[in-house]
Amino acid sequence: MFRTALRNVLAHKARLLMTVLAVMLGVAFVSGTLVFTDTFGSAYKNKSAKSFDHVSVAIKPDGGSDDGEGKRPPLTDGLLAKAKKLPGAESALGSVSGFTALADKDGKLVGGEWGTTGANFFPGKDGKDPRYDFTDGAAPKSPRDIALDSRTADRTGYKVGDTVRYSTDGPVHTAKVSGVFDTDDGSVIAGGSLVVFDNDTARKALGKKNMAYDEIDVKAAAGTSEGALKASVEKILPKDAEAETGAALKDEQDRMIEQNTSSMSQVLLIFAGIALFVGIFIIANTFTMLVAQRTKELALMRAVGASRRQVTRSVLIEAFIVGLIAAVAGFALGIGVAVGLESLMNAGGASLPDGPLVIGPTTIVTALLIGVVVTMLAAWLPGRRAAKIPPVAAMNSVHASPTTRGLVVRNTIGSLIVALGVGMMFMKDNYVKSGGAAVILVGVIVLTPLLSRPFIAAAGPLLKPFGVTGKLARLNSVRNPRRTASTASALMIGLTLITAMTVVAVSMGNAINKMATDSLKADYALSMANFQPLTPKVHDKLARLPEVEASSAMRTEDGEADGSSTQITGVDPKSFAKLVGLDFTSGSMAGLKGKAALIDKELADDQGIKTGDTVPVKFDDDDRTERLKVVGVYQQNEMINGLFTPTANVTPHMSKVVDQQVLLKMKGGTSEKAEDAVVKALGDNPAIKIQDKADISNEVGGAINMLLNMLYGLLAMAILVAVLGVINTLAMSVFERKHEIGMLRAIGLDRAKIKQMVRLESVVISLFGAVLGVGLGLFLGWIAGNSISGTVKTYTMEVPVGRIVIFLAIAAVVGVLAAVWPARSAARLNPLQAIKSE
Repeated sequence: MFRTALRNVLAHKARLLMTVLAVMLGVAFVSGTLVFTDTFGSAYKNKSAKSFDHVSVAIKPDGGSDDGEGKRPPLTDGLLAKAKKLPGAESALGSVSGFTALADKDGKLVGGEWGTTGANFFPGKDGKDPRYDFTDGAAPKSPRDIALDSRTADRTGYKVGDTVRYSTDGPVHTAKVSGVFDTDDGSVIAGGSLVVFDNDTARKALGKKNMAYDEIDVKAAAGTSEGALKASVEKILPKDAEAETGAALKDEQDRMIEQNTSSMSQVLLIFAGIALFVGIFIIANTFTMLVAQRTKELALMRAVGASRRQVTRSVLIEAFIVGLIAAVAGFALGIGVAVGLESLMNAGGASLPDGPLVIGPTTIVTALLIGVVVTMLAAWLPGRRAAKIPPVAAMNSVHASPTTRGLVVRNTIGSLIVALGVGMMFMKDNYVKSGGAAVILVGVIVLTPLLSRPFIAAAGPLLKPFGVTGKLARLNSVRNPRRTASTASALMIGLTLITAMTVVAVSMGNAINKMATDSLKADYALSMANFQPLTPKVHDKLARLPEVEASSAMRTEDGEADGSSTQITGVDPKSFAKLVGLDFTSGSMAGLKGKAALIDKELADDQGIKTGDTVPVKFDDDDRTERLKVVGVYQQNEMINGLFTPTANVTPHMSKVVDQQVLLKMKGGTSEKAEDAVVKALGDNPAIKIQDKADISNEVGGAINMLLNMLYGLLAMAILVAVLGVINTLAMSVFERKHEIGMLRAIGLDRAKIKQMVRLESVVISLFGAVLGVGLGLFLGWIAGNSISGTVKTYTMEVPVGRIVIFLAIAAVVGVLAAVWPARSAARLNPLQAIKSE
């Protein structure tokens, strides 16, 4: 049986090519993902490990580093001095870091909103800081100097002696570049920037209360273990501080890197799984056709004594050989995919750390297992079906027609699955509803043969202008519903996901845009680029501009209202009504003065609060309680929510007075002149974002569109596999109909008409899959939208008609392109030889 299977593989090399390609692409995606994430994780761990070379024990505030507001015990110079004198301590250094916006030569922010950091240079006895290896110039020694990491210097073109502009909490400062250094800092490796100040300047600029440190790192002397040094350090720890060994910190860093790479890997593997799932339809189709073409051969094997199990085993051995070849080829291609992913991300500015390619044994075994198992699973049903055909019946026909009984059973099962999914849709739980949508998708896949007939019948009028070739294409499309269904399902799955994601993304973008338009009357909203607090000086400066009609700082703190957690925001009561639009269910802004408050409807409903009630308001960092009278209840959304009260009621409860945001209304509305006035007033500050309503919408919409384009790229793999499926099915169909095509040629149908017939058949099948996919995608988008609309009140489902038309047009193009090779093969058949074929 093994020799028979091997002979069949060698005899049908061309026909198995599409199966090999489908499996190979899926395996390549899986193995490429695993190799890439292993390589990236290993390089990142190796780089990060070097940053702990100078750390034997780290002293940190319990729960993390100081946040700049003194909410955790400061690590002072006194504690640092004690650490240096500990027995077994060779040295100790204090570390601080925080957001530092650096402007490039065009005045734009360097390093992105989250990756631009400032830190201190802490000289040891030798005058060096082990964290920084200077390649040019020297370390900063005064407030007028800074040093830059080498990647940032290369990216911006800054050199030693250049003047740069930076900001940490609002005001713009200038300094000269004193030096350029290499570093193993993780944020720099990930594409961020690092600005280094002298020690005292860093602590002042980064807002550390009492000139505190975020962390004190102690290095053990020769012969002292980390454990012994930690025991000594614990004797000098202040209250609410903790000590961790360098090994523990490195392990924690490794765990974080593994989590991050694991998340990336899981996303990529999901799309690889989709591609493999689509490939299952192609594999099943291929083996169904191969088995059908060998019906007489299999019948003869049964007649001479082969059992059903042996026939099935022969098909599975054949699938094993094909799967193994595809898996090996896919694994080799996957290594190239991993290298390509790394180059692509580096080209996009990700700045991945350098390191050797990591190909682990787990990756190799996974790739081989996936390729072989997926192929054998897909081939099992055709093999089992072939073994069940009685030998005498099989010898009567080369291509035994599938029984209607099988279709009846399939349609019954499919109907029950869809009914189950519909039932789940009526449940209240969103997870059950989502599961119901997935169940309906599976049911539709099972019912696809049943759905193919009415769709292709409906396409009849469109095929009529093509005359006899159109009629033949329609009849050929419904000749084998199972095969048509399998081919269409492969394309359907990809377009279902693409359509659903497009619907949700477009609807969400419109919801955010409506939210911004409805909620904000202000012309501009200002915030720090990394959403950290602003210094109150920013609002004070802008409020004095002659171009500003109304302004308010948004001074936000966490707290409780009547015992329920909420966000408390202090605003200017005189200007607030001109800056924000609230949808009141009761009350108004008119009474927002003195000890008054506005609350959102969710808070009011939860606590049973009504307009006119007086509620106790408590701030997280203050035991004192304010009693505020509720003068209005409004409908909240994602942008505007919580409790609003005059700023005077919030400021006394803040340990450090800062603003979260500043809203501005200009006398002439938004204009280039008005924005320039704001920019100049702030000193062209790279740290502060100035956004109008369109910018706010575009920021969210841009992130959504970027994610959507990434998903389109990943799903392109599934679409490519589906195209191979269409080619495969048409090639098999042409092979089966050699005799028929020969007869058509003999009675006068020329080569051009034969090609047209195959092309039309391909387009019909592709459009069938596309229409099903778009329909299911709209359904899934509606389901997802129902879940989102519960939290995003402005969400309404939008059908992106233009994009859907493009998807259908792409499907038609796929049909035409997929038919090129099969149509050419059909047209080149010799009529006489084709008529003689069985």
